[in-house]
Amino acid sequence: MRALRDLGSRAAAQLMRRFASALALTGALACSANVAQAAQPAACDDWSAYRQFIAHFMQQDGRIVDFSTAVQQSTSEGQSYGMFFALVANDRATFDRLLAWTRANLSAGRFDANDLKLPAWQWGRKPDGSYGVLDVNSASDSDVWIAYDLFEAARLWHEPSYAKLGWALVTQIEKQEVATLAGLGPMLLPGPHGFQTADTTRLNPSYLPLPVLRALAAQAPSGPWSSIAANAYTLVKTTAPRGFSPDWAAWRAGRFIVDPKRGDIGSYDAIRVYLWAGLTDPADPLAKPWLDAIGGMREQVAQTGVPPERVATTSGAVQGEAPIGFWGALLPYFRALNDARAANLAQTHLAAFGARASDAPAPSAAAASGTSAAANNMPIYYNEVLMLFGTGSADGRYRFDANGRLVPRWEKLCVPAHAHS
Repeated sequence: MRALRDLGSRAAAQLMRRFASALALTGALACSANVAQAAQPAACDDWSAYRQFIAHFMQQDGRIVDFSTAVQQSTSEGQSYGMFFALVANDRATFDRLLAWTRANLSAGRFDANDLKLPAWQWGRKPDGSYGVLDVNSASDSDVWIAYDLFEAARLWHEPSYAKLGWALVTQIEKQEVATLAGLGPMLLPGPHGFQTADTTRLNPSYLPLPVLRALAAQAPSGPWSSIAANAYTLVKTTAPRGFSPDWAAWRAGRFIVDPKRGDIGSYDAIRVYLWAGLTDPADPLAKPWLDAIGGMREQVAQTGVPPERVATTSGAVQGEAPIGFWGALLPYFRALNDARAANLAQTHLAAFGARASDAPAPSAAAASGTSAAANNMPIYYNEVLMLFGTGSADGRYRFDANGRLVPRWEKLCVPAHAHS
């Protein structure tokens, strides 16, 4: 991903006239044969940004492809986010395709209520040119998102089989990806393997979205999720001495420390910490303390007018200018802080990006050329994900309640067909 460069000299009035189109994630409108046609969500509340995302990044079989990577990878993260967006769009057919591809390819067919294998986090092109699993380790952030998606799909679409699968997944997460840290308590590990040594446990703050943890706590009140939520706040607060979250941190000898492998840098992972905080319902008792703990980003943007690409979280030193996706992620954060100036600035940057992006090529064409997504001026997966989360919330298409339950706009607009008790 590349930092946002010169936006040009467009007048603000022109930018804002284009704001409505910018809230939609943009890119090539053409879609090749191997890319899924745009999904058809509820006619009463069409979400064009979501349809464009699916058209750009999802194959017909339900595989989300990150074309910006050399191996044309698919990840459990991409599948989990795609399932969430399908819920927000009321698009059950796409949800089921995403789930089916995940089951068949990331879990080797073992993703059922009675036999569940945690999905591998990375799938793509191997050195010999074939496609398959590249790393069998699972990623806990994706796993908790998929469990959340399943529980909410069961509730919103009245299908108990989703909940049964969600329970099976949560059971495996608790067995394999939750550890009790001495002096702290239960914590979600980034994955089952490779994050704990004899004296150090590595952690990722962006893997702990508070609304998702609240929802899992409501589903499994005897489980560790309420404690994990409280410990996640302690992690975020302690590791952000200047109000910036790091990508990674660690627990050693009863305290949080700078991550021994990645250091104190906050960048592409950490941007989601601000996003999740901005999406948390204000009635959650941790919502305001959490936002207060990561106020450094707001102060930085107020001073310089742009979010940094990287921050040294212990010193506050910044480097680079963030890509457009960061503005999408920060939009709910600014709104939650009632910072109208920063929110308007984010919207203006998104408008400029939207005004320039309509001529991007189809993903398959860029992939076939063997060059990067950025070099082809095509939509970049991570940017688009962050913008879809952020603008979807700002546009009122969804929110989370204080218990973490998803409140999609279609649930109200599309009654009585989708009403639930």
